[in-house]
Amino acid sequence: MTSKSSISEKAFAKVNLTLEILGKRRDGYHNLASVMQTVDLFDSITFTGSDDVVVTCDDGAISPEINLATKSARVLQERTGITNGATISIEKHIPVSAGLGGGSTDAAAALRGLNRLWKLGLSNDELTEIAADVGSDVPFLIRGGTALVQGRGEEVTPITAAKIPRFLILTPEVDLENPTVKTASAFSHVNESMFTHGNLTHKLAARVRSGGDCPPEFFFNQFGTIADELFPGWGEERDRLIMLGARDVMLCGAGPSMFTVPPSKELATAWHLLLTTVRGKRAFLVDPAPAIDECSAS
Repeated sequence: MTSKSSISEKAFAKVNLTLEILGKRRDGYHNLASVMQTVDLFDSITFTGSDDVVVTCDDGAISPEINLATKSARVLQERTGITNGATISIEKHIPVSAGLGGGSTDAAAALRGLNRLWKLGLSNDELTEIAADVGSDVPFLIRGGTALVQGRGEEVTPITAAKIPRFLILTPEVDLENPTVKTASAFSHVNESMFTHGNLTHKLAARVRSGGDCPPEFFFNQFGTIADELFPGWGEERDRLIMLGARDVMLCGAGPSMFTVPPSKELATAWHLLLTTVRGKRAFLVDPAPAIDECSAS
């Protein structure tokens, strides 16, 4: 019988400061260029030794079969040859299918947590390589922090922490026909006229890397150009943020969440309270989350 010791991991959400689509690959995916940033909105995951891999989640809409944490465990077993099991219990706080990387960050946390539980001693670099077999955002979310992400998501270059004090995230209520294929559906709307060379992403990455500030006018998300097509009514929600005084509102990932960087702590708090308490919206006032260091994953 496997030991019943338990450990826990935080699975942090992410936003895309930039997201450019460079072109379609032979494997059917798209090459991307993105500056990504984790934020301190997170799911809580507990790992307990067990005879088999069992994944539970307090959100009934996410079955073990479609949960990327299950895939992480299976891939890790295959790559290391280990036969240990684990009970993986996920407490969701990140909205599902919202562009915030909720499923991918749970998968990344599963790799970190099982690495510790099973005493595999894998480095972050090794976990990042394994993560590429799980999903496109998973490699970045092994470490998080601020990074330049390229390829289909497997090429991750950590950079200096972006100088952004806080984010206000709004997740609008939209009807998704099939949330499990939301990202694939978004990419099905991409055409060649949307392809870029990644210049905006590399410009922002260079600015952040050199210690410069991170003004919102440098942000960009190509999916933002078709957000209204993907999520009817999305523009109305964005306009509500703009009416509060938000100057730049950006789509998170493939949406439908959006974020803005409030100009002051006082306005950030006021906007957040107005959205949540008065208007009943799902909104989150969050700080950037730093990169997870090596000792936390070993």
